[in-house]
Amino acid sequence: MAAGEDIAMRRKKIRYRAWHRGTREMDLVLGPFADEHTEGMDEAELDRLETLMAEEDPHLLKWVMGQEVPPDNVDIALLDRVIAEHKARVSK
Repeated sequence: MAAGEDIAMRRKKIRYRAWHRGTREMDLVLGPFADEHTEGMDEAELDRLETLMAEEDPHLLKWVMGQEVPPDNVDIALLDRVIAEHKARVSK
């Protein structure tokens, strides 16, 4: 399998995982974001997204809703981007 096929499969798996997290609320936050952005992401950006997606849904949901401040180890820049795009989608 060529490198391009590997990254294409990785992107597909990330999109699937973003839509099938276990809580519908996080599916609706991460799914559209993954659909919109994974095709343009390089390996490092995919790593960042996968790391964020490895967080548990209850924590992610509290961060997205502003109920808790994420810990220092969380990629705040990416999380802020996910939150901003989610808010823009739901305010339409």
